[in-house]
Amino acid sequence: MKVLVVGSGGREHALCWNIRKNSRVKEVYCAPGNAGITEIAKCVDIKASDLDGLVEFAQQEKIDLTIVGPEDPLTRGLVDLMESKGMKVFGPRASAAAIEGSKILAKDLMVKYGIPTAKYATFTDWQKAEKYINELNGPCVVKADGLAAGKGVIIAREKDEALAAVRQIMKDKAFGSAGDTLLVEEMLEGEEVSILAFTDGKTVIPMLPAQDHKRVFDDDQGPNTGGMGAYAPAPVGTKEIQKYALESILIPMVKAMAAEGRPYKGVIYAGLMITPKGPQVLEFNARFGDPEAQPVLMMLKSDLLEIIEAVIEERLDQVKVEWKDGASVCVVMASGGYPGEYQKGIEISGLDKVPQGVSVFHAGTSLKDGKVVTNGGRVLGITAEAESISSAIDLVYKGVREIEFEGAHYRNDIGQKALRIK
Repeated sequence: MKVLVVGSGGREHALCWNIRKNSRVKEVYCAPGNAGITEIAKCVDIKASDLDGLVEFAQQEKIDLTIVGPEDPLTRGLVDLMESKGMKVFGPRASAAAIEGSKILAKDLMVKYGIPTAKYATFTDWQKAEKYINELNGPCVVKADGLAAGKGVIIAREKDEALAAVRQIMKDKAFGSAGDTLLVEEMLEGEEVSILAFTDGKTVIPMLPAQDHKRVFDDDQGPNTGGMGAYAPAPVGTKEIQKYALESILIPMVKAMAAEGRPYKGVIYAGLMITPKGPQVLEFNARFGDPEAQPVLMMLKSDLLEIIEAVIEERLDQVKVEWKDGASVCVVMASGGYPGEYQKGIEISGLDKVPQGVSVFHAGTSLKDGKVVTNGGRVLGITAEAESISSAIDLVYKGVREIEFEGAHYRNDIGQKALRIK
């Protein structure tokens, strides 16, 4: 069996690593991949945004299954295109992936179908948005409507921060056309948790609850990033929370999508805030999170390929999804300056020194003269598995300390919130 994984991040490295375990898989390709992925798959120089190029390659190589990692090709219709050519492909079609491509669409659907979420208002005029914020005169969240690589959400505790966010998104076009429309939401207080699930459009099977760390610095300080680390299972996602998320959020959204003529198959991701009033949805994503995929897939006991095939063939109700005992923690090592400007091409050392039980998932890396060098903002996702979260934290940071590149920075508190929950 030949499998193509689309994307170049830590999520895609984790997908290749997991799929590679299946004895039926004879060849794994990744487009475009990265330096780490080259060790377990054949990397193909086709960008994830080149939909026609990906389809042509899959046809030429007679690819049996394509797994689409990032949101951009999903929202732009790669799944639709491949299905129209009779190919087997994992991920939601464009009409379903739109719940990530448009935050406003997702919010409107949540309100229509009674899925709990924060109050909000939408704007296409920056002056009207500023007027609304002035009247609100309190903390709020300002979001670009479209895709912004996880950075289009600005939490504003002061009015001036919110006004600056509106100018950044709508006037300065920091996120391009993604900011043509924006949302202003009430700020929800509480602890965040990510609940991802497999769905074939009828059956919904949740994964382990995970917790992402969006802010760049320790103690959730600094600007938002694509994610500086994650761990699973997250204790804040109790059995009660998981049950509520399944019955009141995930299943209703999958049913809503079907009712709206947007049948949903693939991975659905609900980012939740656990408030005093109960879980509320912050966002929906249409794919595995990155870095959540790394610890979650590390804890998966069942065969990922079998689950994916069951989703595509709409027989997920026949599959039992099982998880390992213990916990996994992922720490992202980033380039100096990230999430702002950063240099590329800096040599990375120590990759072969990480202890047993630690996997290094590459994200922003490439090969230069036979050496692994930085090629992005989030460079590596060091991921460890152990019998407990505290043990996994200790182990993962042993791995982090073995790896060096000039300007490298990372958070020192990934997973610490879990230790504070009794």
